[in-house]
Amino acid sequence: MSTPMTSAPARLSTRQAATRLGVNPDKILRWIKTGEIKAINVAQKVGGRPRYRIDPVDLAAFEARRLVRIQSSASVRRRKHAVQNVVEFF
Repeated sequence: MSTPMTSAPARLSTRQAATRLGVNPDKILRWIKTGEIKAINVAQKVGGRPRYRIDPVDLAAFEARRLVRIQSSASVRRRKHAVQNVVEFF
């Protein structure tokens, strides 16, 4: 009796990753080329048109790196007020 193999989560195409992030697929390609998102090329010919696939774990890591963290108001430095009655010459 054979045991069912646990399959790895399916890799995403650039279009699927773009839909998930809400950006254009060209932006995903740029992030792949700059190394911000890890991907593999599954094209038939190595020198031909690339067909990238992105592991969902790698996409989640990219999202975590890009997560915006808002500082609390106590740690935000405020701008100093301008001094009154001062004439500046340039």
